[in-house]
Amino acid sequence: MNEAPDTSPETGPSSEQGGGAPAANPYLTGHRILPRPIRAGMPISELVRETFLAYNAARLREACRLLSERMLKPDVTVGLAVSGALTPAGLGLSALSPLLRGGYVDWVVSTGANLYHDTHFGLDLALHQGSPAMDDRALRREGVVRIYDVLFDYRVLLSTDAFYREMIVTPPFQKILSTAEFHHLAGKFIRERERILGLAQPCFLSTAWECGVPVYTSSPGDSSIGMNIAAAALTGNRLILDPNRDVNETAAIVYDAKRHGKSGVWILGGGSPKNFVLQTEPLIQDVLGIDGVGHVYFLQVTDARPDTGGLSGATPAEAVSWGKIDPDMLPHAVVCYLDSTIALPILTAYILETAPPRPWRRLYDRREEMLEELREAHLRAQVDRQQAILTHKVQETQARLLQTRMEVEERLREGQAKVEERMRDTQARVEERVRDTQTKIEEKVHDMQGQLQGEINRLQTQLSDTVQRLLTPQVKTPKKAEEPKKIDGPKKEGPPERESPA
Repeated sequence: MNEAPDTSPETGPSSEQGGGAPAANPYLTGHRILPRPIRAGMPISELVRETFLAYNAARLREACRLLSERMLKPDVTVGLAVSGALTPAGLGLSALSPLLRGGYVDWVVSTGANLYHDTHFGLDLALHQGSPAMDDRALRREGVVRIYDVLFDYRVLLSTDAFYREMIVTPPFQKILSTAEFHHLAGKFIRERERILGLAQPCFLSTAWECGVPVYTSSPGDSSIGMNIAAAALTGNRLILDPNRDVNETAAIVYDAKRHGKSGVWILGGGSPKNFVLQTEPLIQDVLGIDGVGHVYFLQVTDARPDTGGLSGATPAEAVSWGKIDPDMLPHAVVCYLDSTIALPILTAYILETAPPRPWRRLYDRREEMLEELREAHLRAQVDRQQAILTHKVQETQARLLQTRMEVEERLREGQAKVEERMRDTQARVEERVRDTQTKIEEKVHDMQGQLQGEINRLQTQLSDTVQRLLTPQVKTPKKAEEPKKIDGPKKEGPPERESPA
């Protein structure tokens, strides 16, 4: 949780000498490692604070503080993911049940195997400490089952299978259930068996039923419980576990947590339960379209490496890229690379010493209410999304219309310019033709005027000649003696000869 200040190291170490860290160097401002000796009777909280100073012990200290000081505030809804064989090691009784009873965990996603093995304790079936260095062939011959160093009689499995087979054929189970509903009913049946057996310490599922904590299984078929349900289906049993309900109910829990406060996830191990608690945020944001920023708090205890690409080792920083974790809260995320069987008891003891119990939220009882709120939010988001899409389409249409209008206006301007240019050309040609015609007319008029003037001049000359002849006195000449007429025969027809005006 603590990081070196974002300051350049070029200043170098302080020149001050003394027992304390150089104050001038921003990288040496952390608490000095100078613990006091561990003493008898030292409280676990003090042991963690004073001696878990480096490496994964320091990460475990940060995890303890994250839980106690931030995640367990009254406004934070805490989801717990459980994977790995924790309940066979007794951690359901020693750690998980106290966490539920103290109100420190509000909802759970677990492997089916953890819940199945937890049932052994509710049925008072014995599990024993053993050794990992045993001959498994001999164990098989003797009817002993081994989970690393946990040993139990094979009849423990048969008895637990028989309990579930008898339970799931009863009327309450003859319908479609979410895994939370199934485990709640199972917890009730187990509690009754605990009462009959006189067990003082209830198992994890029984405690979850009592506290109203919904318990989901991300892969219900991947366990002995799921196998017994599948076997019963072959003979007509109507019990069906609906994963859709699990997905929606867990998302509804997270949505409700974010509406009324904050959401935090605590992951023991990894695997499918890890993703199931984290995928609630992408479901809310990406699939349902509801605004969100991811879980606020993230705590994981794992022994998986991140560089193999596996989900169990995926870091909270990687989860930010998926929208699973609030990026602004990433500096407060903690990953402990540690065995959960070591970390869980210490975390539980630290919490019980430092954090006051919280009221039970009883989220199981509010599932339908929260689911309806999620449904309404999804419908509103759909309407908002459709309105946004419609608004975007309207804006696009308006932009296209504006573009089309601008293009039409541009084309009109271009057409008008071309028309005007053509009109100017036409007018110029007409004017040119008019000028040509006018010139030709003027030339013809000029020619006609010249011809007319010539004719006038000719007529004037002729008239002048005629007037001159008329004014000039005529001189009479003597008549010649008449000659005898010759008879030349018939006279040819023709126009009479014109007499000389003389």
